[in-house]
Amino acid sequence: MMSSLIFNLYREGANMDTIISSLISGSVAIAVCIFTQALQNSKTRALIEYRLMELEKKQDKHNDVIERTYKLEEQTAVQEQKIENLTKRVDSVERSRK
Repeated sequence: MMSSLIFNLYREGANMDTIISSLISGSVAIAVCIFTQALQNSKTRALIEYRLMELEKKQDKHNDVIERTYKLEEQTAVQEQKIENLTKRVDSVERSRK
């Protein structure tokens, strides 16, 4: 495809210097586009990785709060059971004194 385009340009009277300079400038433009895209991709990837790490930190904090809350609920249930048992014992002692 490219060779037929060059051949047609040459056949139509464009001189070889014009064709070569066009090919060089086109190649440089493509190389610059590829380099720029690669640079943008690496910056985007770094930003995404940073944001994921920050999100993981927030999630870890949240999970720690949930775990602590669960432990506190367990301790509260145990304390409530102890209070209930002590209340029953006090009631029974008071009844026996009457």
